[in-house]
Amino acid sequence: MSVRAASPSRSDLVADTALALLAERGMRGLTHRAVDEAAGLPQGSTSNLARTRQALLELAVRRLADREARVLALHEMPDPRGGTGSLADALALAAHRALTRNRELTLARYELALEATRRPELRAYFDATGARFREQLTALVTGMGSTDPARHTLSLVAWADGLMFSCVAGSFGAEVPSLEEVRAGLRELLDGMLGA
Repeated sequence: MSVRAASPSRSDLVADTALALLAERGMRGLTHRAVDEAAGLPQGSTSNLARTRQALLELAVRRLADREARVLALHEMPDPRGGTGSLADALALAAHRALTRNRELTLARYELALEATRRPELRAYFDATGARFREQLTALVTGMGSTDPARHTLSLVAWADGLMFSCVAGSFGAEVPSLEEVRAGLRELLDGMLGA
């Protein structure tokens, strides 16, 4: 007897399709009808699940947070006692995953982040979903002896976001740094901040 993989829920299917459309077509390409068509659902299915555009965007942001948590593998983050090398290894792996096999998900995140700048209600929702990673990163740098954990967390996130944006949507879009290159950059940053 073979074991079948569980089918995604209707909600996950709609949200995953919305994220794929955001990466492929941008914010203008995300409509309830487009999601129905791309997901192979009967017309009106997405509207039944998420009545408004705001509800559809919130559904996409929630699913993005769930999927990015798996990409970032928060459960794999090291013990602070492992030092900057172990943190650089873990963060480099997460960033490299976002740049390679999860590139479309990263692009969808930037589409949603930009839309959140125009929609305060989405901004609050978007920021709340990202707090989990920032809090864990702050705890890690605190455990490694950071003298200014909030500033160091901001620097790390800004560095990683800058790298990902440049390589996914910016002027380095045709270039993907190797895992070793990402690790070296993070190691330099961490050593400078934490004095390792």
